[in-house]
Amino acid sequence: MSENSNVPAAINEQYGDLVLKIERHNNLYYTLDNPSISDFEYDRLMQRLLELEEQYPELRSESSPSQRVGSSPLESFTQIQHRLPMLSLSNGFSDEDIHDFNRRLLKEVGLDEAERLDYVAEPKLDGLAVSIMYEHGRLVYAATRGDGKVGEDITKNVKTIRSVPLSLPSTAPDELEVRGEIFMPHAGFAELNRVQASENKKVFVNPRNAAAGSLRQLDSRITAQRPLDIFIYSIGRNSDVSFAETHFLSLQKLGEMGFPICPLIEQVAGVDGCLDYFSRLSDERAELDYEIDGIVYKLDRLDLQRSAGFIAKAPRWALAHKFPAQEKSTRVRDIEVQVGRTGAITPVARLEPLFVGGVTVSNVTLHNRSEIKRLDIRVNDTVIVRRAGDVIPQIVKVNLEKRPSDSVEFTFPSHCPECGSDVVLEGEGVISRCSGGLICGAQVKQAIAHFVSRKAMDIDGLGERIVEMLVDASFVKTVADLYKLNIEQLLTLDGFAQKSAENLLEAISSSKKPELAKLLFALGVPQVGETTAEQLAVTYGSLEALSDADQAALEALPDIGPIVAKNIVQFFGDVNNRKVIKDLEDNGVRYQKIDVSTLPDIDDLPLSGKIFVLTGGLSSMGRTDAKKKLQSLGAKVTGSVSKKTSVVVVGTDAGSKADKAEALGVAMIDEAQLTELFSDFD
Repeated sequence: MSENSNVPAAINEQYGDLVLKIERHNNLYYTLDNPSISDFEYDRLMQRLLELEEQYPELRSESSPSQRVGSSPLESFTQIQHRLPMLSLSNGFSDEDIHDFNRRLLKEVGLDEAERLDYVAEPKLDGLAVSIMYEHGRLVYAATRGDGKVGEDITKNVKTIRSVPLSLPSTAPDELEVRGEIFMPHAGFAELNRVQASENKKVFVNPRNAAAGSLRQLDSRITAQRPLDIFIYSIGRNSDVSFAETHFLSLQKLGEMGFPICPLIEQVAGVDGCLDYFSRLSDERAELDYEIDGIVYKLDRLDLQRSAGFIAKAPRWALAHKFPAQEKSTRVRDIEVQVGRTGAITPVARLEPLFVGGVTVSNVTLHNRSEIKRLDIRVNDTVIVRRAGDVIPQIVKVNLEKRPSDSVEFTFPSHCPECGSDVVLEGEGVISRCSGGLICGAQVKQAIAHFVSRKAMDIDGLGERIVEMLVDASFVKTVADLYKLNIEQLLTLDGFAQKSAENLLEAISSSKKPELAKLLFALGVPQVGETTAEQLAVTYGSLEALSDADQAALEALPDIGPIVAKNIVQFFGDVNNRKVIKDLEDNGVRYQKIDVSTLPDIDDLPLSGKIFVLTGGLSSMGRTDAKKKLQSLGAKVTGSVSKKTSVVVVGTDAGSKADKAEALGVAMIDEAQLTELFSDFD
């Protein structure tokens, strides 16, 4: 390290020696798991370093080991543009998927099916992907994956992770970006939750959530107290083009530089090697001190990786082989019902808590009467709960052999548990709904939460907790009452100060001029989603015109059936709903009316009859703007992929919709092709 001319030479030498010693012991302890000194001796070295930096502040630098303790809080996270996109991975679930992956790769790189490809197999950690950039051997920034192109600057927090090198050997490339997964080991997670519980603080549901919450702390001193670790799994940007010829060798060289590399990574030969590794790790999974949800296979030769290239959302030369869904059994303690914002009554099984698929599960929805009948589920039954990845937990079956003599059949209530109103049946008796409407407290809270949500009126800062407080304090009884709130009322609520109250009132005021479609969606007409609200807006142009529409006229519109049409007529025919709409207008809400006579005939538009699906992030325009543009050209934009879908637009970090489109043979385009499509019609 360079010497500071304002510091005595002897101190400079002592300080430099301390830095080298501490970094070497950090690497031995946190990366190689081979400490050579006691914790007491290490603490003495660190204490001496801190004393010197206190006495000579000019010694302290961004790469000093003292940065591990965190620093003063940030006001917010800034954004960092990735020099190379951080793509996601395609998924495989069966042995046949892996064989298909191998066959596709052989074809992509121009090899015969009889030839063998070598892979690197590694555990797929269930953590958070990060990019860490080094320039001239110094850590300059760290960022989250974000949308794949832009992430959040978490440099200060990543520096607190002791296994992350703050500086690299002189042999390191001038520019080196490494990518890895930050995670929280099971032992650290258990201890963190023990401490949180002892201090009456929120406990975390699983290690991944704990790691995410720790990394997104604006105060890095909190992050420094969390037991985070990292494994580096690849290189992004590298100024040394001759660094390595294979992926495995590149990881070895990173390990020699001091980066933590997962010790379970192996070179494997062909598909058989991949599947053998998958089988072995499946057996060892429960013994690991960190969560993994599958195995990642990568072509080992980097020249073949370049030859294989990429699809819109992922590299062709890598695949995530996901573990099958995890299933565990538990007991049903009770079955209760919840009342939704439209009055729908949903039964929920209260379970003895169990840890499955990476989360603690204590409640599982049973959907409706038919589901309870299909499962034949009763209170005190033993049930099998399944969860895979981020899928919502579900009860897959009842263990009838363990049904106790005191099991109790569930009977649907005839009256709403919230307001006592009659429960009415819809959809051939499958759906149960409270008839109380706006007099039902549960519906009011959820209706308001829906009204203020991002896709509706988009009132920033008005979350469910604040909605509950406003309703419980009787300040808000309908959505129109939001526009009557004053600062004196807000200051009586827990957590509000002058500035936060002013900010909320400003956000409410800013929402007074919504688009008609957004207001329609916000009002919460049963079964009227975003797409239907947009169709109604361009068809009728105003709430008055829509209120006068009869059921037959509504049913004549594309994709609006008799049930939705009936719901619309009933909603606008209800005296309470009409009063709420009038109150909104009286309190300054003025939506943007549409002159439907000036709109072109949809059949004349260039994309008429085409069905588009958007998936993943779009950086140049955003999905909302892309959707509006497609609709203005006559396309229908839906949320799910089917054989009827014309085109799927695949953005960054796309999910299962792209996989389904590929399986169905549906055309896929990326963001650049979408932009080109739009330019053709400008």
